[in-house]
Amino acid sequence: MYTLYDFLPSGNGYKVRLILNRLNLPYKYIEKNILADETKTEKFLRLNSSGRIPLLQLENGECLAESNAILMYLAEGSPLLPTDRLEKARVLQWLFFEQYSHEPNIAVVRFWMTHGGPTDAQTAQLASKMDAGYAALAVMETQLQQTEFLVGTSFTVADIALYAYTHVAHEGGFDLSDFPAVSEWLFRVQAQPGYTLITDIK
Repeated sequence: MYTLYDFLPSGNGYKVRLILNRLNLPYKYIEKNILADETKTEKFLRLNSSGRIPLLQLENGECLAESNAILMYLAEGSPLLPTDRLEKARVLQWLFFEQYSHEPNIAVVRFWMTHGGPTDAQTAQLASKMDAGYAALAVMETQLQQTEFLVGTSFTVADIALYAYTHVAHEGGFDLSDFPAVSEWLFRVQAQPGYTLITDIK
């Protein structure tokens, strides 16, 4: 059985729970409160030297970090990852986009707003973060005006990766009313088998 070290409000951890549930893979859940530095202990750092969650411990005891790497590992051989070379590359394209253009803005602002911020230093960055977040949503909107899911007609790990923080973007003050295709896509993701809320372990 897999073991997932996670922090329940984390969108990155939520991605892993979504795919585990979608593929009906049993796992043991261990909460690590990042606000209390529970991932900075000597014991946890032996599992993941970066001191971050999510962390997936495999059946053989080995550990895999970085949410999108975990998605790719779990999706291999399943319908969530295309076998076609170009289609698989398009999935990877969205995963890189999520970590470079989407998560650093939408997820970061959400964290600030839901954990006592923004501080003065964060306020100085807020406008640029909001602009960049809206730019990322606009890229998604353009794609989803053309296709049912981010990579054509099939639900893939690309959708899981981008859904995690998009569906809670409002918690960071992002208004999705100007992104109707994104909003409709959120409902399509929620209709997938095994869907669970970010506040639920299973």
